Amino acid sequence: MRREIVTEIHIQAAPEAVWEVLLDFPAYPQWNPFITRISGAAETSARLAVTIEPPGKRAMVFRPEVLRALPAQELSWLGRIGMPGLFDGEHRFLLEQDDEHGGTRLIQRETFSGILLPLLWWSMAKPTRAGFEAMNRALKGRAEDTATVVAADTPARETPLHEAR
Repeated sequence: MRREIVTEIHIQAAPEAVWEVLLDFPAYPQWNPFITRISGAAETSARLAVTIEPPGKRAMVFRPEVLRALPAQELSWLGRIGMPGLFDGEHRFLLEQDDEHGGTRLIQRETFSGILLPLLWWSMAKPTRAGFEAMNRALKGRAEDTATVVAADTPARETPLHEAR
């Protein structure tokens, strides 16, 4: 049995800017209401230490293994409670260039499996989805604010008349 939670949000910033915020682990306590602490290296096979605080639930710390870290495209990890197959969650952040609207489409998804899933799903699905959505909104705000600051700090360049078209 598998269950999945999928959320998405449009961010008016380039995937590279969103990636920078996503990988700035030391800053998570300042802006992230769901993943309140994270440490480790975002490198394939590395272990992270992740603290999540779903709304209305106690904080939980786990040590997932990074599956993929593709700059400005995907960060994913596999977390487990106990031994493999008991309760597993593959968490993915997918960043897609949005050519139609500009910016980035962020998809945050987690696929859950394991023999404990039927017992845990009813109590964790709604708070986890709410946590994903709160994080998405906070990530959007931080990435868009960062992109605005960078754009404002970039000096304007005068274009000579013969270059203008």
